[in-house]
Amino acid sequence: MKFSIAKGPFLEELQVFQGIVEKRNTMPILANILMDVRANDIEMTGTDLEVGLRTHLQAGIEREGSITVNGKKIFEIVKSLPEGAPVEVELKDATIEIRAGESEFKILGLAKEDYPQVPDARFEKGIALPLAGVKDMIGRVFYAITQEQRYYLNGALLSLKNRQMELVSTDGHRLSYTRKSEDGLKIDKELSVIVAKKTLSEIRKLEDGAVEFDLDDNNLFFKVGPRTLISRIIESKFPNYQAVIPKDNPERLTLGREELAGAIRRVSLLSAERSKGIKFTIEKSRLRLFSSNPEIGEASDSLAAEHKGRDLEIGFNAQYLLDFLTAVESDKVVFEIKDENSAVLLRPEAEEAIATVYVLMPMKI
Repeated sequence: MKFSIAKGPFLEELQVFQGIVEKRNTMPILANILMDVRANDIEMTGTDLEVGLRTHLQAGIEREGSITVNGKKIFEIVKSLPEGAPVEVELKDATIEIRAGESEFKILGLAKEDYPQVPDARFEKGIALPLAGVKDMIGRVFYAITQEQRYYLNGALLSLKNRQMELVSTDGHRLSYTRKSEDGLKIDKELSVIVAKKTLSEIRKLEDGAVEFDLDDNNLFFKVGPRTLISRIIESKFPNYQAVIPKDNPERLTLGREELAGAIRRVSLLSAERSKGIKFTIEKSRLRLFSSNPEIGEASDSLAAEHKGRDLEIGFNAQYLLDFLTAVESDKVVFEIKDENSAVLLRPEAEEAIATVYVLMPMKI
């Protein structure tokens, strides 16, 4: 195995693998990237057994061959190399020699035969989605994904319908639902799968363009340019999110998004460290915010508001509110409330290209 390549594109691909390769040494070879040098290009593969990445690179190839190499170390080495000089990589026995200018490194590799098999995709379904829209949808649900023993909550539910895609997440305390019309999405049968949080995080790092989608019985495949992201399907039943979204909340409160976010940030400075609880006192044309911490003090603020309904008091986790307010773009947001103890529905006042609904359980203050 021997090839020569410019530092820039090589480093760029190695950077993408840093979120994929396993760093906990449960299996030493999972910290490695498989480099398969062929006559026409270099195929690199990394996996942690749950999420994988395969990418292709053009290079000046002198000799074919395969080896696995520590993903973090080769990234750090290439990053440190001088600019301008080509990077020369050569395999001698199980040692990889990396040279650029006067710099030279030798790093031990592990045999290709010991590397786990990473499945291939055919991409025959013809499903392509705009990556920018997918990344925007992920940004609106990502914060409500948890990491816990209830495995089905460790990802978001992706539903593809004819000319429409949906993405939903919940952590048991809140739920975020997004929907986007997509005229180019034409499928005969609805597809619904749970996509792991780590996979969604890696999709957000991909460059804009179109993302091709495919799946088999066990895996999901997302292809952008030369990169294919492979993710094991979470084999669980996602909660019935439609039953969670309130349909009859009569109290309506409309507020400026940025003004509300600023007030919440200020008042939450003195909220209880663990609960992050703040209290809303909702009046006809005013919202009053309050927090207290017996060990520190208390804070209050108020905002002009449009409110239809009775006066009431209700408590929220401040961070949960800020997550929603940061994700949407509308100048104003709407709270639809039933009472102090029932789930509250939040949404942008203005219609956006990506429809967003956020359901939040109140808390006792």
